[in-house]
Amino acid sequence: MKFSKGFQKFIEKHKPYVIMIFIQFVYAGMSLFSKAAITEGMNPYIFVVYRQAFATLALAPFAFFLERRNPARLSFVLLCKIFLVSLFGITLSLNLFYFGLNYVTATFATAFTNTIPAITFILAALLRIEKISIQEKHGIAKVLGSTIGLSGALIFTFLKGPAIFPSMEHNYNNTSSSHHLAKTYSKQDWLKGSFIMLLANLTWSLWLIMQGIIIKQYPSKLRLTTLQIFFCCILSAIWALTRERSIESWKLGWNINLLSVLYCVCFFLLWRAYVDNVTSFHT
Repeated sequence: MKFSKGFQKFIEKHKPYVIMIFIQFVYAGMSLFSKAAITEGMNPYIFVVYRQAFATLALAPFAFFLERRNPARLSFVLLCKIFLVSLFGITLSLNLFYFGLNYVTATFATAFTNTIPAITFILAALLRIEKISIQEKHGIAKVLGSTIGLSGALIFTFLKGPAIFPSMEHNYNNTSSSHHLAKTYSKQDWLKGSFIMLLANLTWSLWLIMQGIIIKQYPSKLRLTTLQIFFCCILSAIWALTRERSIESWKLGWNINLLSVLYCVCFFLLWRAYVDNVTSFHT
């Protein structure tokens, strides 16, 4: 009984961190499902459109009912700013990320995403939003964490170790096309995918910084998020239509494609809940 109460207090005290660890596990699953859908032939740009469309439909009711009494006003100038933040933030980042999945594994994509905190910290320091203080513990932790994160990304990019089970890798390379999920990648694909993933992480980091600025002007968090993903859906749809006009490519069936989209939407809602929880935790 005492143990359960103590555990409950620990979870309540460290709720944001517990949720973040849980989300990291969910995020790994998102990369795996997304990779499976794209490998099965789903266009990555269409994947982004459906993901953002479902996310908009899922989040809009909460944004309307939970923040209907919020006094924040939305002017035309502010709406244009939100549109630009969406364009140069999540729209570019998501399309680059899913396009990059064509050239790297899901494991690499998940590991490489861990560079986002380091990139965000470096950009914030360059823009003088974040102060670097190596004389304090949290400053040393930020610098050390950024260095380790970027070093790990470089190792992932340029070094590829030997297979743990060479015989298994040989069997994979000689399987039929029905087992193409276990495909191998050339060094050129690996470097190309790494560069695309780096650009995706860079734009996502810029979006995080811009979020901090725009949310001060429009503090309705759910409405702000809904507007951004709606704009992302529209912009991604325009781009996807220029790249893929076949109606067949836009059809969703009861397969891995639909499951992957729904999984990513659930992940986004969990991430949104985490952000709101952390904000309320610190205030």
